[in-house]
Amino acid sequence: MDTTARTVRIPGPDHPITIERNPRRVVVKVGDRVIADTRDALVLREASYPAAQYIPRRDADMALLERTDHATYCPYKGECSYYSIPLGGDRTVNAVWTYEHPYDAVSAIKDHLAFYPTRVDSIEEFD
Repeated sequence: MDTTARTVRIPGPDHPITIERNPRRVVVKVGDRVIADTRDALVLREASYPAAQYIPRRDADMALLERTDHATYCPYKGECSYYSIPLGGDRTVNAVWTYEHPYDAVSAIKDHLAFYPTRVDSIEEFD
């Protein structure tokens, strides 16, 4: 993707973004398969969007994910790539997103994955 014409925006009062460590264990499942299991998730809260759990790649079973050609752009976070979870069928196409080279303001999410709650069976938190 050509990024030369991309607008870059910095989070602020009009579009706040916070990233905090989640002290709880986060487990993502499709069917009875654990896709990710971590105690090192980051919770990203952006403006009025629902909070998203960003899970370190090392805590996801990358063998269950398949990279897709789908890509989007966020002026606050950068270029976004996607993965599908083939064992989940059509519902899990582009179910996972990642910012491989996030902008400095959100650099903590580098090497992390996030999952659409409606495209996986569960994203659970445990003490």
